[in-house]
Amino acid sequence: MTMAAAGAASALFRWFSKMVEDDEVGACQKTMSLGSVSCGEAMEQAGRRMSPSCCSGLSCEFSATEEAESAGSDGAEHEEVPRGVVDRRRNEAAAGWRLKYGVVSIIGRRREMEDAVAVQKRFVKSLTERGRSSGGGVGDYDFFAVFDGHGGSNVARFCRERLHEVVAEEVAASAGGRVVNWEQVMAGSFGKVDEEVNCGEMATDKMKTIGSTAVVAVVGEEEVVVANCGDSRAVICRSGVAVALSTDHKPNRPDERERVEAAGGRVINWNGFRVLGVLATSRSIGDHYLKPFIISEPEVAVCERTSKDEFLILASDGLWDVITNEVACQVTRQCLYGRLKRRSLDKDSNPDPNSPSSQDKLGNATVSRATEAAASLAELAIARGSKDNISVVVIELRRRK
Repeated sequence: MTMAAAGAASALFRWFSKMVEDDEVGACQKTMSLGSVSCGEAMEQAGRRMSPSCCSGLSCEFSATEEAESAGSDGAEHEEVPRGVVDRRRNEAAAGWRLKYGVVSIIGRRREMEDAVAVQKRFVKSLTERGRSSGGGVGDYDFFAVFDGHGGSNVARFCRERLHEVVAEEVAASAGGRVVNWEQVMAGSFGKVDEEVNCGEMATDKMKTIGSTAVVAVVGEEEVVVANCGDSRAVICRSGVAVALSTDHKPNRPDERERVEAAGGRVINWNGFRVLGVLATSRSIGDHYLKPFIISEPEVAVCERTSKDEFLILASDGLWDVITNEVACQVTRQCLYGRLKRRSLDKDSNPDPNSPSSQDKLGNATVSRATEAAASLAELAIARGSKDNISVVVIELRRRK
């Protein structure tokens, strides 16, 4: 990078860090159009100003290779991506109503990667396909989830591999060809996975101190189901308005604090409100040593899809700790509508030349707009000082003609 480019990147980071939420979208748009200076380069400039322990995730310390498979094996294409920006990207168009999505998951400034992301296309297929009567209500559904582990990544990884299977089993067992009781299905599924973690083969002394939050979105052609346990979050954008589909389970939330204290626990303000002064979320899967104060029961929201629905964002608190729902939706809208573009791939990247989705008509490397949006949100969170792992899933809900 030239001296001029380096100076521009340095100025960009200083300016980015001072942005206020009212003009963040405009600031992002200016940032992405700086020509030879990408947000990734700006982040590298930022990393060089920080201590080694603070910027380890900005260089090349990404999650292990097996983390790259966390979105499932549904045939979506993978691309080599810029150093210091993202470690995993995903984009696929579903058959029928052609759902599109993008996934970005980065270690950030943490020393270890404890987040996990799951994507399973058509994880629940229509009852008609399985030879059962379709009384309406159970069609094809896609599964998206973000798991934010703490104490280690074991539980988050287990949930990534197991939760969608349990949800599918619960749907098959309870639907009976009629409308699914999603609240019952999700409560049963989260509880079963929690039991497998705490009492199954994984139940070792070490595992008793490990847990994970979970935010799940099951997206069908007619409805969106969100189940949340912990402080990850789901936000839907309707006609340009950000609407939270989940509420963070924080220990200082009045109803959560009352529940914890009724069970005999205490919420202590020790570097933030924590259950017994230890855990900064009041619900999770795992964390056997904090039972019964920590529970795995999710809060469930079922929304009918309408023409006003634009997209859904699932993300860990590494994003939401530094970016509001409104700003996240504004940035995502700008990306999806082509008003905000970032340098997705640097010149030294090596995307698959045979992949039609990795090149435009001029032979330039490209990624989907949903992935652009997810990557832009992750980069913005880094620029605003997020110290956690950051995982973002952007799901387009607009119907395609």
